[in-house]
Amino acid sequence: MRVLSVNVGKPQEYEWLGSRAKTSIFKHPVSGPVAVGTLNLEGDQQADLSVHGGLNKAVYAYPHEHYAYWQSRLPGYQLALGNFGENLTLEGLTENAIHIGDELEIGTARFIVTQPRSPCYKLGIRFGREDMTRLFHQSRRFGFYLRVLREGAIEAGAAVAVASPDPNGVSVAEAIRLFTGDSRDEAALAAALRVAALPPSWREALQQRVEGRKEQ
Repeated sequence: MRVLSVNVGKPQEYEWLGSRAKTSIFKHPVSGPVAVGTLNLEGDQQADLSVHGGLNKAVYAYPHEHYAYWQSRLPGYQLALGNFGENLTLEGLTENAIHIGDELEIGTARFIVTQPRSPCYKLGIRFGREDMTRLFHQSRRFGFYLRVLREGAIEAGAAVAVASPDPNGVSVAEAIRLFTGDSRDEAALAAALRVAALPPSWREALQQRVEGRKEQ
């Protein structure tokens, strides 16, 4: 498991569907050590803090294994590292292999996995496709966010180690299935709600699913 690419970007405005939108989804790979701060990487900045960034979404990671899938779905589009707005393009670490609450050591920094990504319309801006957010949601290939537990430095090629696995064992993939309704596993729902690292917004969303099923 390793970091294939470290990607950063600053907010910029783009024309989209007849209006102007500010986004940092256009990220580019950088070489050499990159400082990891509590809220973002050096050279990176989130555009809309109401839905991006903050302690629980400081760093976004995306498995490089998904790139082959997307290349097959987007013929003619030339994918580049960081294409999904991720800060870290990872190799060998998919949503099935990592769990919400797992603590990761990367370089001299330490992170904790907090939640999957929720697809937003800015994916459409990045890919120039109005249907990209829908395609991303349908793919269930969401990637995941990290909270910074210890500041440090990371760089491309750095190994990724699971320093402390969460005891509840709820994979990011399972959290996605619960969120989308693909899974109705009550035990998995209960386990997800026990994960201390799960942010309030996701906890509330999953709790609503629990309550909704009780009423059925």
